[in-house]
Amino acid sequence: MAPDDESPVKRIGIVGAGSMGSMMALGIAELGFDISIWDISPDNVKEALSRKPEGGQEGKNGKIDGFTDIAEFVGSLSSEDPKVLIFSITHGNAADEVIAKMGDHLGKGFIVLDGGNEHYRNTERRQRELSDKGVAWIGMGVSGGYQSARRGPSMSPGGDKAAVQKVLPILEKFAAKASSPEDTKESPCVAYIGPGGSGHYVKTMHNGIENGMLSTLCEAWGIMRYCLGMSNGDIGKVLDRWNSEGSLRSTFLVQIGAEICQRKKTPKGDGQGEGTGEGGYVLDDVLDKVVQDDDSSEGTGFWSVMEAAYRRVTAPTIAAGQFLRYASGERAERLEVAKELQTPPPKQADVPDKEAFVEELCKAVYASFVCSFCQGLELISKASRAEQWNVDLATCIRIWREGCIIQSSQIADMLEAALAAQQGKETSDIKLLKPVAQALRDNYPALKNIVLKATEWDAVIPSLSASLEYLKYDGSTALPTQFMEAEMDFFGAHAYDRPHVKGEDPGKAKKGAHHYEWRPA
Repeated sequence: MAPDDESPVKRIGIVGAGSMGSMMALGIAELGFDISIWDISPDNVKEALSRKPEGGQEGKNGKIDGFTDIAEFVGSLSSEDPKVLIFSITHGNAADEVIAKMGDHLGKGFIVLDGGNEHYRNTERRQRELSDKGVAWIGMGVSGGYQSARRGPSMSPGGDKAAVQKVLPILEKFAAKASSPEDTKESPCVAYIGPGGSGHYVKTMHNGIENGMLSTLCEAWGIMRYCLGMSNGDIGKVLDRWNSEGSLRSTFLVQIGAEICQRKKTPKGDGQGEGTGEGGYVLDDVLDKVVQDDDSSEGTGFWSVMEAAYRRVTAPTIAAGQFLRYASGERAERLEVAKELQTPPPKQADVPDKEAFVEELCKAVYASFVCSFCQGLELISKASRAEQWNVDLATCIRIWREGCIIQSSQIADMLEAALAAQQGKETSDIKLLKPVAQALRDNYPALKNIVLKATEWDAVIPSLSASLEYLKYDGSTALPTQFMEAEMDFFGAHAYDRPHVKGEDPGKAKKGAHHYEWRPA
């Protein structure tokens, strides 16, 4: 739908002409809006302008104009309020540098949608600093990668509610669309999240969940490839089946995994990363080195782990995935350590019924995915209470149904219905929701067996094993920490509570009522 004639917003400014910014420019232009795009690199602007919108609604496209002069860029926007800018640049100092470059050109009547992966505290600082100038700074998570930025992403705007409401009709037109079993009518995958930095916080936790899922799925690939001896093509067919039916149906990461595994190299290659070869797979050309965290170009996974520690939320599936990425990025060091430790490689397994084992692996992956969602949502819930954001978790699931990396139909159906049934009641532990508890109980045996077998075969399974331990210790009534508490009381007089004593068991998480003098000082 093109912009309404009555709407003052006819042109939108986009700061950053990289892959995300240029794709958003094309996608929004096809809705009929004119676009001004600026980047510090003239080459990026030129590259963005070389791409043309395709068709648009009723054949109507907005114009895309490029700028390298920031004053001309800001001046190209409508003289009417609101003036809308979308920032699509690297987190950290980059946004502050652009704000400084804009100077007095950025003032009353501007609504800035920061679509970068920014730390929520930076977002809140900018909101405070710019409010006196009359600028509404909105922290807006944008998920789905550059493909969704082109066709419709999932978005989580947070900040001043009145400002968000002014631009929400534009975002709803641009966003991915999805339906749920309860409501077959499609709705946009965007919603007002809450005040302050809540929008960026929700996106950070989306990416934390994504880390756990990415790690779990690559571990499952490793088991099939190295232990079961399956070809990438056969693994791709398995992932196709997982994505088409059952608990992992319509899961984006499983879907693209199937595509990746089945993509074969061509004799001449394509000059864009594909090596030459006959009969091999493009995946064979990919080194086991994830560098986005080691080179600081991605911060959300790190922040989600830090938030878990800060908020005292157990999130081992997410954390294990992050630590795997760190070890992965330092490949040179890893090769030296391998020599010293003589670490055994994954063993070829003797599995009598491979098909049955693969189906059990599917259940284990599903259980680990659910654990990752539990951990991310519990972090959002705890932060929301502490920061007084009033974030609705069911809304988070709804906007994650399409256009984002963690979309998974079965998990979304289960979680959205269970959270909506709470009717506004506080949800501090997602595992207490009946359907979630049932899913984890049903798939626990498969997760346990896969971890046992994979450990026996020396497969690398940090997130799968962390998910198993998470369910064991988060649901245990007899932790070995009884012994830890005694030792801490021995050397630090930390004190302890006693079992089966009213007021102490279960009691609150506070200093215990008793100290025993194990050894006189």
